[in-house]
Amino acid sequence: MTRETLRTLKALRHTVRSIALGHRLPADERARLVLSLSEVAAAALGGGRPVTLLSGRETREDGAPLLTLALRLPHQCTGAQVATDRLPLRARTQPDGTFVWNLPLPPGGQPATRLPLTPAPTAQHGETDVALLEEELRAALARADALAGEHQRLKHELAETNSGVLALYVQLEERDEQLRTAHGRTLRALEDALRPRPLHVDGLELAVHYAPASDDAPTGGDLYDWFTLPDGTVHITVVDAIGHGITSTRTALTVTHAVRTLALEGHPLESIVARTDTVLAPFDQNVMATLLLARLDPADGTLALANGSHPPALLAHGDGGATYLEVRGRGIGFPLPGSDRVLTTTLEDDDVLLLYTDGLTESRRDPIAGEARLKEALCRHRARPTEQVPGLLAEDLLRDVLHLDDTLAIAVRRTGVQRQALSRSPRSGR
Repeated sequence: MTRETLRTLKALRHTVRSIALGHRLPADERARLVLSLSEVAAAALGGGRPVTLLSGRETREDGAPLLTLALRLPHQCTGAQVATDRLPLRARTQPDGTFVWNLPLPPGGQPATRLPLTPAPTAQHGETDVALLEEELRAALARADALAGEHQRLKHELAETNSGVLALYVQLEERDEQLRTAHGRTLRALEDALRPRPLHVDGLELAVHYAPASDDAPTGGDLYDWFTLPDGTVHITVVDAIGHGITSTRTALTVTHAVRTLALEGHPLESIVARTDTVLAPFDQNVMATLLLARLDPADGTLALANGSHPPALLAHGDGGATYLEVRGRGIGFPLPGSDRVLTTTLEDDDVLLLYTDGLTESRRDPIAGEARLKEALCRHRARPTEQVPGLLAEDLLRDVLHLDDTLAIAVRRTGVQRQALSRSPRSGR
C-alpha cells in the first residue's frame, strides 16, 4: 500500500485524481471518488490538521482487481458526522475511524503512469487538474444527458403504455356495455314472456306501464295478469312480491298463476287471497307478496275489488274528481292472509280505474304525500288517451326519486262501446 500525508484539499484532490487516472478509472467514477474523499477530509484539512491516504491494488477471491483507498483522519477528528451512505461513493468505516473505498478495476489492465506528485502541486499540475476536472464534468454532463434521454424514453414508453391501457379500458367498457345490453335484452325478452298478452275487450280500454328499479335487472317483483272469465267478466291481478330481481319475479309469477287457476275454477273473489296463501304455503314458506284483485263487467261497469295488503285502487270520475277505493286485507305470507271484504262499485262511461304498486307512491319515502300526488296527477291526465295515462303518471310521480323501486301502473277506462253495440244488435228488437 502507498502511504501519503496530505495537508490541503488541493493536494488531496490532486493525489486522488492522480491515483484514479493511474488505475484507468472512468472519468465519472474518478469524479465521485475525488468528491467523496474531499467531503470526508474537509473538516480536518480546513482546521490545519493533515490526513493520511493509503492506496493500493488488491485482488478479490474471484480474481477481479480492486483499487483500495483508505483515508485516516487525525485522532481529534472522528469523522462521525460524515454520513457514508450519502457520499457520491459509499465508504466502509473501520473501528479506528479509517474510511475505506474498494473500487473494481477493468480486468487484465495494468496501472498507467500516475501524475507526478510534489509536496506542493505546481501550476502545471493545477492546469492538469483543471483539464481532468473538465473531463470529469463532461462525463457527468454526458451521464446526465444519458439519464435525461433514458427518462424521456421511459416517459414516452409510459405514455404509450397508458395509451394502450386506456384503449384496452375503453374496449373493456365497450364489451361490458355490449354484455349489459345483451343481458338487458335477454331479461326484457323474459319479462315480455312473463307479462300477459294485450287484452282487447269491447267497452274497455286497458294500458299498462312497467319500469324496473334498475336497468341492470329489468325484471322484479311487480307483476300483473288479466284475462276474461267465462261469464265475460274481466279479471285483473296486481302483485308486488317482496324483494327485487329474478327471485321476486318467480314469487310474483307463482302468485299470479295460483290466482288465475283459482279464478278460472270459479272460486268467489272474496276467498281467492286466502286460498292462494293456503295453496302456496306447503311449497314455499318464504313467499311474501301483496296483491289487489279486480273484477269488472264491461256490460254494466260493475267493479269488485279484493285486497291483500296492497295500495288501494284509484278511480277518476268523468266530473274531474277521484276516489281511493279502500279495502283492508293481508297479503300472501302475512299472518291471517285474506281480504276483509269485497268492495263493489260501478265504473261509469269515461271513468278511469288505476291499479298500481307502491313504487309509484313511495318514490319520495312518504306514501301519504305520494297518494295525494297520484290522485292529483290522475285528475290532471284523465282526459288523455288511455294508452298515455300510466306513463304520464309515472313521469310525474318519479321525479326527484329518493327510493328506487319497481313501478307498475294499469289504467282501465270504460268507454260504453259494448253497451252501444248491444243496443243496436238484432236481439234488442230495434
